[in-house]
Amino acid sequence: MLPMSTLERAKEHVHPVVFPVSAGVILLFVLYGAIFSDNAEVVLGATRDWITANLGFFMIFTIAVLVVFCLWLAIGKSGDIRLGPDDAVPDFSYLTWFAMLFSAGMGIGLVFWGVAEPIMHFAEGPQLEAAEQTAREAMLLTYHHWGLGAWSVYAVLGLSLAYFGFRHNLPMTVRSALYPLIGNKIHGFWGNVVDILAIFGTMFGIATSLGLGVSQISAGLERVFDIPGGVPTQIALIAIITLAATISVVTGIDKGIRRLSELNITLAGLLMLFVIITGPTLLLLTAYFDNLGAYITNFFSVLFAGGTYEDPALWTAETAQGWYGSAEGWLADWTIFYWAWWISWAPFVGMFIARISRGRTIREFILGVLLVPTAVSFLWFTVMGNTALNLQLTGAADIVTPTLEQGADVSMFVMLENLPAATLTSIMTIIVVTLFFVTSSDSGSFVIDMIASGGSMDPPKGLRIFWATSEGVVAAVLLAAGGLGALQAGAIATGFPFAVVLLVTCVGVAKALTAEGRGRTVVRSQDMMVQDHSGGMSDDAKASDN
Repeated sequence: MLPMSTLERAKEHVHPVVFPVSAGVILLFVLYGAIFSDNAEVVLGATRDWITANLGFFMIFTIAVLVVFCLWLAIGKSGDIRLGPDDAVPDFSYLTWFAMLFSAGMGIGLVFWGVAEPIMHFAEGPQLEAAEQTAREAMLLTYHHWGLGAWSVYAVLGLSLAYFGFRHNLPMTVRSALYPLIGNKIHGFWGNVVDILAIFGTMFGIATSLGLGVSQISAGLERVFDIPGGVPTQIALIAIITLAATISVVTGIDKGIRRLSELNITLAGLLMLFVIITGPTLLLLTAYFDNLGAYITNFFSVLFAGGTYEDPALWTAETAQGWYGSAEGWLADWTIFYWAWWISWAPFVGMFIARISRGRTIREFILGVLLVPTAVSFLWFTVMGNTALNLQLTGAADIVTPTLEQGADVSMFVMLENLPAATLTSIMTIIVVTLFFVTSSDSGSFVIDMIASGGSMDPPKGLRIFWATSEGVVAAVLLAAGGLGALQAGAIATGFPFAVVLLVTCVGVAKALTAEGRGRTVVRSQDMMVQDHSGGMSDDAKASDN
C-alpha cells in the first residue's frame, strides 16, 4: 500500500472527472480483452476495417490540413510570436534543443520498420515497375509515412500546448486549445472529453509501439539465442520490461528518463554509424539525397493521394497482402494506419516538444519540429532501408522472403546477419528496442498523468506507476487479442476521434493568433494563471469544472 502522504497527494492532484473515467474505461477494456480475447479480436478487426473503409479519406484530409496549417504558421506574421512572454528567452541553446528534437525523432517504430517497411513496399507495394524503380518508390513511400505529415501532427499539438501554456498561462493540457472557442468552459464537459480522448490516444498509441517493440525483441532473442518466440514469450517480456519502466518512474524523470534516453540515442547512433561504415557507404550517401529529392518532388501528390485512380488490383489482397495479412487494401494497411498512429501519439510527443520549447518563436518551433526529426528519420531509413534493398537487388541476400514469411519483426536482424559482427549488432538492436520500450513507457505515463492531473507539471509518482503498468497490460491484451493486427486496430480506433480534436485545435490556435496580430487577446485576464506553481488547476478553475 502506498504511504498515506502519497495517497493524499495523488487525491489532491488527480482530476475528479478525467482520471476516473479514463482509468475506468481502460480497465474495462483490459478485462474484456483478457476474458473474451477471441471476441475482442473480431471486434477490433471490424472496427479497424470500418474506419479505414469509410473514414480513411478523413485521415488523409486531416494530415493535409495539418501540413498546410504548419506552413502557414512558418511563413506568416504570427511566426514572430514567442512561446512565452515577449521577453522570454529559450530554456535551451539551439544545439541542446536540436539534440532533444533529435531524440524525439527516435523510437521503437524506427527500429521496427527501418528495414521492414522499405522491403515490404518493394515486395508488395502498389506499383508494378522494374526492380530499381520499385526500390525508389519503396523509399518514397517510407519517407512519406515518416516525414512532414507525421511531424505536423506533433507540431500542431505541441505548439498549442506551448502557446496557451507559456504565453497565456492556461493548463498544459489539450483542452486549452479550445479556449478561443468556448472560453472558460474548457474546465467543463467538453474540456474533459478532449483530455479523456487524449489519454485514450496516448495509451493505445504507446501500447502499439510497445507491442511492436516486444515482438521485435522476441524475434531477436529467438534468432540470436534460440529462445522460443510467440505470444506467451512476448507477454512475459512485457511484464519484465514494464517492471523496469516502473523502476525508472520511481527514480524520477531526471535520473530515469534522461539517462536512459541519452544511452539509447548513443547506442542507436552507433548502430547506424556501423551500418554506414560496413554497408554500401557511398551508395547510402547518394541515396539520402536521391530519396530526399524524390520526396520533395512528389510531396503534395503523395500527401493527397487516396488511391482513386489506381488499378484496384494494386490496392487489394490479390497483389498486396498487407503487413498483417488481411484482405484490406494497401492504403488502409499502411497510410491510414500510420496517420492514425501518429495522431494517437500526438499528446505524448506534443507535450514533450512543448515543454522544451519555451521562449522559442512560433517560426523557430515549427521549422525545428518539422525539419530536425524528419531529417533524422530519413537518415535512419536511408541507412537501414537502402542497405537492405541493396542486398536484395544485388543478390547478396534475400531479405524479402524472411520478412514476408516470418514477419516484419525479423527484417532488421536478417539485414544485420549479412554484415560483419552480426551477433553483436543484433544484441545491440535488442538492447536499443528494450531501452526505447522503457523510456516510452516512462515518458508516456508521465504525459498521461499530467493530463489526468489537470496539467500538473509534477504529477504524483503513484499514479505514474499505475499508468506505466496500464500501458504494459494494454499492450499484452492487444497482442493476445490478435497480435500486430490488433495493435493496428487499437491505434486506428483511438486515432480517429482525436483527429477531430486536432482540427479543432487548428481553429483555436488560428483564432488566438489572429486576435493577437490585431492587438487583442482571446484569453481574458481573469482566466489566466489558472495553474499553480506545480501546474495544477487553481481553486477557481476546479470550481468551474462541473
